[in-house]
Amino acid sequence: MELAIVGVGKLGLALLEGVTSRGGIAPTQIGLIDANMARVQEIAARTGARVIEHADLRDAQRILVSLQPRVFPETSEWLAQENAGYISTMAGVSVASLARRLGTQRVVRVMPNLAATIGLSQTAITGPQEAADAGDLAFAHHLFGAVGDAYDLPEHLFNAFTGMSASGPAYAAVVAEALADGGVRMGLPRVLANELAAKLLVASGELLQRRAHPGMLKDEVASPGGTTIAGLAALEAAGVRGGLMQAVIEATRRSTELGLDQE
Repeated sequence: MELAIVGVGKLGLALLEGVTSRGGIAPTQIGLIDANMARVQEIAARTGARVIEHADLRDAQRILVSLQPRVFPETSEWLAQENAGYISTMAGVSVASLARRLGTQRVVRVMPNLAATIGLSQTAITGPQEAADAGDLAFAHHLFGAVGDAYDLPEHLFNAFTGMSASGPAYAAVVAEALADGGVRMGLPRVLANELAAKLLVASGELLQRRAHPGMLKDEVASPGGTTIAGLAALEAAGVRGGLMQAVIEATRRSTELGLDQE
């Protein structure tokens, strides 16, 4: 078995679909474990992967652990296999904690975001370079490269990456909802306002990637004495910029707290 996926939620399913369609791993070489047996059996029947049990992990070359951090201590006993490499998506759980609980230095820590479900994730990857099998790090890049962009990142920046990029889709959703609500407040139909807000964020992301700094796009849109600068002044008065910054700070702190629970 080339890969076992433990925890087949939205992310686990996205990785399964990505790696079988774009990553070159045959579905029959992937095993699935999840507490929701009915769901995992349906996924296996649809994708060609196979449902496995805890004991079957001994046959896995690599194990992707896509669980909630709070359940890791109680599951680590049966997760630990002598000859497997591990890739963890658990927020806040450090490489050191993974290695200690799993009894191996072959651990890679990753942090993707929900955009993996549409092949547009940003994923941070780190591992103990001197101890992890070089193939494990390469495999992690291959796996998450099938669902978006992957970045090597020092572990001390992982919680900040989690607070910004992994949590970021929720912040963007709040911005879109607020923009749509503003449109409805001013008379736009709800369905149209929601569609416009979503497409606005997509188009703005494309525009931002073509500029060296976000301020350049803002300045291009905001003409002197115009409508946009009036709106921007309202955003500043409402503390929107500071609120978004604080969201990243608080999410980073929470990621750090989750990691402390594993120490």
